[in-house]
Amino acid sequence: MAGWVAGGGTVLDGPGQRREQHVDDPGTSTDGTGTEGTGANGTSTDETGADRTCAEDRRAARGRSDLAVVTAWWRGLGGDGFLVLPPPTRGRYTQSDGHEDAAELAATRGLSAPVSFAYWHGQSHRRAFDRSGALTGELLLHWGGDHAAVAAGLGKGPAGFRITDNGPGGAFGLDRVTGRDGAGLPDPADPDGVRQFLDALDEPADRSAVSFRYRPLSPAQAAWLHERLRGPLDLSAATRFAVSLERRDGLAPEETERLLRAWREEYEGRPAEWGAWKELLHALLRHGFEEAWEIVAEFGARAAPVLRRVPSERGLAVVRETALAGDRSAVHAWLALHRALREPDAVRAAAALAAELEEHGVPEESLRGLHEALVGAVTADWRRETGADHRAGLSWSALTAVRLSTDERLPRALRVLAADAARDRVELVREEALRPGGGAFAGTGADDVLAAVDRYEAARDGLLSGTGPDLTAYEGALGDVWHRYRTLTDADAGWLRERVADPGTGLQGLGFCLELLLAHGLAGESEVEALLPRRMKDLTKKYRTTYTEWRHPLVTLTCLALDLDHPAAGKLVSWWNGARPVWKDELRLLTHLGAPDEAKAAELWDFVTSPAHDVGQLMTWVLVRARLDGEHPLLVADRLIGVPGIPPHKLRQVLVGVADPAQPLWHYSVDDRSRGWWQRALEVAEHPGLSPEARAIGLRTARAHSLVRRPDQVKPAPTGAEREAALAWIDRHADD
Repeated sequence: MAGWVAGGGTVLDGPGQRREQHVDDPGTSTDGTGTEGTGANGTSTDETGADRTCAEDRRAARGRSDLAVVTAWWRGLGGDGFLVLPPPTRGRYTQSDGHEDAAELAATRGLSAPVSFAYWHGQSHRRAFDRSGALTGELLLHWGGDHAAVAAGLGKGPAGFRITDNGPGGAFGLDRVTGRDGAGLPDPADPDGVRQFLDALDEPADRSAVSFRYRPLSPAQAAWLHERLRGPLDLSAATRFAVSLERRDGLAPEETERLLRAWREEYEGRPAEWGAWKELLHALLRHGFEEAWEIVAEFGARAAPVLRRVPSERGLAVVRETALAGDRSAVHAWLALHRALREPDAVRAAAALAAELEEHGVPEESLRGLHEALVGAVTADWRRETGADHRAGLSWSALTAVRLSTDERLPRALRVLAADAARDRVELVREEALRPGGGAFAGTGADDVLAAVDRYEAARDGLLSGTGPDLTAYEGALGDVWHRYRTLTDADAGWLRERVADPGTGLQGLGFCLELLLAHGLAGESEVEALLPRRMKDLTKKYRTTYTEWRHPLVTLTCLALDLDHPAAGKLVSWWNGARPVWKDELRLLTHLGAPDEAKAAELWDFVTSPAHDVGQLMTWVLVRARLDGEHPLLVADRLIGVPGIPPHKLRQVLVGVADPAQPLWHYSVDDRSRGWWQRALEVAEHPGLSPEARAIGLRTARAHSLVRRPDQVKPAPTGAEREAALAWIDRHADD
């Protein structure tokens, strides 16, 4: 399971994934009457009116909305081991939700694995359909199981539409059939054809590059785009044409000036709402318009990535000031501009910037940004020089981290960050160097690479002792390192305690650190005193932990206070029992793991056997029952197999999650990309005290794990030796 990227980005979530854009508003509609969609120009179809008018004309001509046509076709699919999930509701908003729904549907119908299935979810729906049910963008159809079976089950799509098969690593795409002229250009009056044409133009030539590059335009394509910007300017209609041109430095000065005037007029007081402001700012800087600097001042740090692409001393001064003010995002642009204008050597440039950051007392977060920028810059330089592909670039990035960790030109703080980045990748570097011909490092010299590995391993412990991950990172990245903390060293425990005591640690970091301390029996009264009453104001804020192994920190703190019989426990319990805020109600029962008793166990049991949505209550009941009865929680979970009211897919997650009672995995479903889930699946499958049914659950979980099926999805990436060991384990249990 992948985590979630706020504000946009690529999410990798097993089979059926492709360029999925996450948004912040989970509202969606499946009947053509819900929230607004997105038009062909990238803006709200309500805002422009243009796309909606065309869509409504098409709907009137056909008598049915696009959504109705697609839904009718969809309902006719399925059979022979292929399931199609109903169109999504608010409860299915991500790819993960779809896999969860598929497991529930398969269990309800009594289908045994393997089952192939397809679905779309709320994010895809919101991007593809407007509120009238008109298709305004490609609908991504995600899937699981056998790719060929899904492709056969979906077929060619409904009449007037087409299905695009993006291969075993991607989602299927459903879109309208459109036409092109002899030059490959769409009819300007066909919004679907125009949208598809622009989508193709705006697909980067290399998505793995630090800065996206786009394929050059043919003379006919360029002329077609410029033609769309002639005459009276409708900014909404012109947006995507301008974007496609400027991504290739194509906007002319006169076009740039006209777009600037229109932007200022139509978006006065809300300039960031126009989706093409970055491209316009780039054109203004490129053509030397003084107005560009007014925009830079208005947008602040958000303008840094644009300034990076048009190097100037003025731009360097702006991003330097922003970075020294503590903005991590500006550090990348600062390094790039410093290299372009002052010091081309990436390591020397980074060392100079690190000294300035330290002098100004900038938070560690900015230094982490500098380390990322340095590794990215060194890797990008190498790829440009060698023409290496993305996979080779990943190997070089790992080698770069290994080398930087012992590069005395860098301050210790940067070397520590490099050593941490190399921790889970050093064996990949060694393995690559030992390939015949040197693999990705051909021409570098295997001896040099192996010597760098040896230097790293000699320095690693001294650099990493008493350090930890970036607690402000995307929570999925923290989940990727959770397996490191199944056992804790004294230095680990010390670092975790320091973070809990630090008032600057946010809710995510508190959840991560406090859960680890409590799970390992190392949390005590000092942790309670560090958080109460100083942190109660922010501890009582909503913090969703949908994709993590840790609970809301106030849940964990309450359990700790109850176990310690701390004087604050009563106040905490009273807060959980109060009427407000409402968001806490679904989490209240998770606090029953603290000082459990039979009454708490009974209340949990009533919940887990009800239709209510489970966000950890079954896991909590199993752990409570194990504590009360003095049993291993695996034995408790084993006895639930086949019990009416207990969803099999949820029990699977709990059974694997409690394999180590000293550190249960609280993820809300099995994370097929996690090293921790793989290891515990094996432990369940091989546990001599479990029933054959329980061991079979462990075996099925292992067989479905990405280490076996899609090793490129495992985080951190496995070595070839690990992959071979996993396949050998599966082979040994082939007849089980």
